[in-house]
Amino acid sequence: MNITRFDLVFYAVLVPSIILHEVSHGWVALAFGDDTAKRAGRLTLNPIAHVDPFGTIILPALLLLTTHRAFGYAKPVPVNLRNLRNPRDQGVLVSLAGPALNILLLVASTLAIQKVGFGSGNPFVDGDLPHMALLAFGLGNLLLAVFNLIPIPPLDGSAVIERLLPRAWWPHYLRFRQYSMGILLILVFLLPRFLSSFLNYFVDHWLHFL
Repeated sequence: MNITRFDLVFYAVLVPSIILHEVSHGWVALAFGDDTAKRAGRLTLNPIAHVDPFGTIILPALLLLTTHRAFGYAKPVPVNLRNLRNPRDQGVLVSLAGPALNILLLVASTLAIQKVGFGSGNPFVDGDLPHMALLAFGLGNLLLAVFNLIPIPPLDGSAVIERLLPRAWWPHYLRFRQYSMGILLILVFLLPRFLSSFLNYFVDHWLHFL
């Protein structure tokens, strides 16, 4: 499969989007009383502090080559929920901070695209670099937000399920959580068409809106 110019631009803007996603968890945790990420030197936009060799480089590149889709993760920002003033409720907000920031960046890029347009030609193929980068930035943040809101641990969306789960269901949920990473990897690597169909539902609606 040939790597297109848009693929390279998309990957280039995806990495800082992932880093901002991770840093936002630490920012919100600090606002609620947990300075673990700050003491660890992780409340920085310096990409070197957040790069995870597998999640930031190998996984997105591998998926880009094999499925023509890419997402990944930075090194998780450390958060100690016990330091939060209200761990049960504020822990959910800390988890949702990443997708929320991606949604804000998506809205900003959407407004910018509507203001400046798509440029000449097909922006996915032969568009000029600024328009292509803007479109890739919006697309990347859309995918990051939707993917991370899937309610499967350790993705951020699982925090909502855990907060609302009745106490009697917790033993069953904890058993499920032991295998959740395996389920997530199966979804990503063995069922890419199913995952792509799910993500493309939101991408198609976004492009239609544009």
